[in-house]
Amino acid sequence: MPPSDQSRRRRRLSPADRRAQLLSVGARLFAARPYEDVLMEDIAEQADVSRALLYRHFPSKHDLFAAVYRQAADQLLADTRLDPADTLVDQLIQGMDTHLDYFIANRNAVLAANRVLAGDPVIRTIMTNELDELRARLLNVLPLADAAAHEAVSGVLKSWLVFVQVLCVDWLAHETCTRTQLRDTCVGAVLGALRPLLTTDPAPDWPR
Repeated sequence: MPPSDQSRRRRRLSPADRRAQLLSVGARLFAARPYEDVLMEDIAEQADVSRALLYRHFPSKHDLFAAVYRQAADQLLADTRLDPADTLVDQLIQGMDTHLDYFIANRNAVLAANRVLAGDPVIRTIMTNELDELRARLLNVLPLADAAAHEAVSGVLKSWLVFVQVLCVDWLAHETCTRTQLRDTCVGAVLGALRPLLTTDPAPDWPR
């Protein structure tokens, strides 16, 4: 008996391509629904695979979500381009806009990572690694006079990135201001915190 079209489609994908497909379906469902409403059975059905095949790639919903979130974090870092040729304000706005675009489009996934799974060590590690990389990139584009300034600014950036994360997650849940107001609040906060630590004003055209 010849194999069904469905069987042929399944065999046609390599393990890497199948994993990518499952991540894509998972990302779409985690964005569309609250975490608790996403079922592995639904993911398998929408990916047109058996549950057994899905579980071979991802043993649990948590494993799939963590892989989706890690992929998103990597893509956000790739899309956050801190070009030294741009002003610091332009770089900050570009980075904020990139992240806000993702947060808004994937509201349920962001809320799941920051609230439902807030204490999960795997998710926390993904977030911490992304924030550390963003801090390192910002340190590389700032005019730092010496090691002491580097240490002081590094501490400010670490705290600011956590502030931005908390503020943006709260905004997703309640939307107490406009997107532009949110972005400019975050940019203004870091500029105000950095000015006392730098020998030159990092954003002379930005209001004090």
